[in-house]
Amino acid sequence: MTPLSYVIAGSEATGGAGIQADLKAFQALGTYGMGTLTCIVSFDPANDWGHRFVPLDPQVIADQIEAATACHDLDVVKIGMLGTPATIDVVADSLGRRQWRHVVLDPVLICKGQEPGAALDTDNALKARMLPLATVVTPNVFEARTLAGMESISTVAELAEAARRIHALGPAYVVAKGGVELPGADAVDVFYDGERTIAFSAPKVGDERVSGAGCTFAAAITAELAKGADVLDAVRTAKGLVTRGIHDRLACHTPFDVLRLVPGAEAVAVTELTLD
Repeated sequence: MTPLSYVIAGSEATGGAGIQADLKAFQALGTYGMGTLTCIVSFDPANDWGHRFVPLDPQVIADQIEAATACHDLDVVKIGMLGTPATIDVVADSLGRRQWRHVVLDPVLICKGQEPGAALDTDNALKARMLPLATVVTPNVFEARTLAGMESISTVAELAEAARRIHALGPAYVVAKGGVELPGADAVDVFYDGERTIAFSAPKVGDERVSGAGCTFAAAITAELAKGADVLDAVRTAKGLVTRGIHDRLACHTPFDVLRLVPGAEAVAVTELTLD
């Protein structure tokens, strides 16, 4: 039986992130991918590459979810960029109408240039409605700090504390991503499942964030779960795949590079350390 991977997320026109990156990751990992669009995000080269954000009508989002779930027997879904409380409501309501084996939430909290008040409303709605539905949540440092209610995260120990706090909000598994945001030679992500705290690390590839890394990481977890892997194994695979993609990054006219998955490229070896 062909593994099916489903994503509900935004479109990012350059192909480096969003649903475009998700579908590439699904394909690379041997699953059949499909997606529901929530919004259209276009970088603005005339305005410091800020995001031009256009949400889709909630009914259009509901219609897409209805079509995808009627056509296929879906039980694993990734949630990416939602962007408005109305979108969060319709996605949460739609997900609640069926049983899901896994919901992987990449908690995208804010677009560059988004109005602060609207961003806060969206953050609060996501925390209240989406976190309790998630099996796995994959925040970066900024998102982990916001969701955990912490003033700062500058060490692996603090990242682990954030993961524990986020776990208390409902998700069964938290993977808090340190990336290049924490000091040191390695990019460290912390996995927490209510009992185990495990750090996954690999040498940093430069000191700048790469577009699409977070999207691809959550999408890779989703694809592996669709294939029947357990969550810890899915995280291991995703970490190695994304690190490989950062090595093989694509340079662009933007001030940032984008992650690139090269067919046949071997995943990078990842170090694993139990913290408690």
